[in-house]
Amino acid sequence: MEPTQLKTIYKALRQEADKVLVGLEEPFEMLTIALLTGGHVLLEGVPGTAKTLMAKTLAQLVQAKFNRIQFTPDLMPSDILGTSVFDMGSGQFHLKKGPIFTQILLADEINRAPAKTQSALLEAMEERQVNLEGTRYPLGMPFMVIATQNPIEYEGTYPLPEAQLDRFLFKITVPYSDLDTEIEVLRRYHNGFDAHDLAATGLTARLPAKAVAQARQAINQVVVEDGVLNYIAQVAAASRQSPDLTLGASTRAATHVLLSSKTFAALQGRDFVTPDDVKYVTPAVYRHRILLKPEAEIEGLNPDAVIRRLLGQVEVPR
Repeated sequence: MEPTQLKTIYKALRQEADKVLVGLEEPFEMLTIALLTGGHVLLEGVPGTAKTLMAKTLAQLVQAKFNRIQFTPDLMPSDILGTSVFDMGSGQFHLKKGPIFTQILLADEINRAPAKTQSALLEAMEERQVNLEGTRYPLGMPFMVIATQNPIEYEGTYPLPEAQLDRFLFKITVPYSDLDTEIEVLRRYHNGFDAHDLAATGLTARLPAKAVAQARQAINQVVVEDGVLNYIAQVAAASRQSPDLTLGASTRAATHVLLSSKTFAALQGRDFVTPDDVKYVTPAVYRHRILLKPEAEIEGLNPDAVIRRLLGQVEVPR
């Protein structure tokens, strides 16, 4: 597979997704970029903005195994990872696998689970394996976690620490629909659309899960000139020196910008990265990694506004 072929594949994915999703072009595109890059995603939006529907749609379009976990304060690590069960017949222990043994996992309201449970999930995300009682169990391929958060409700929640947020490739914000989009959603439901029965929509898989590895190999062939590498590094350095921030982007953030820029370039039908590709993916990579100073918040800034400032400060390579 060549990098330029991914544009055709993504166009087919988008056309199929339109059978289910109304609007949401950018969030769905970012989810696809994350899947092909091999990263995990934090989805943030108020309830009822189709976050779960997007995750289920992506899983069906790539024929991936899909599991969903509703996070609650009493959720234990074993409820996610699994546990060893003693078999009376054989006299041996065997693993009862938890829902993490899948390909696309939706961790719904991840900030409602206690820190111990969050850590168990995030360790598995990073290592791509589960370690139970000294035995390592590799996870499926591809493996992607889509975690959701509600931005308006913080009572009874356990916010993820910055070090754990850094494990996510992207933080994608899912806004309210505009008026025309909402009217179209209502029209579809009036005509019988059922979000719980995606099979009835006629969704057709366009990129089998086993082909995701081939797509990733193709993305590795995308060329990145030294000027673009320098640009990515300078934006990261500028974030650490910004008067608006107490915490800038990590080195991992810079590598995530690089990798996701290559994927985005391939989805545009190119085998090389441009500075505009870097600008496009940087907000999603940075917004959950930077911390604003109180003065910046008083000024009315948010992470996206600061990121725009950073990108405007660094000279774009020709």
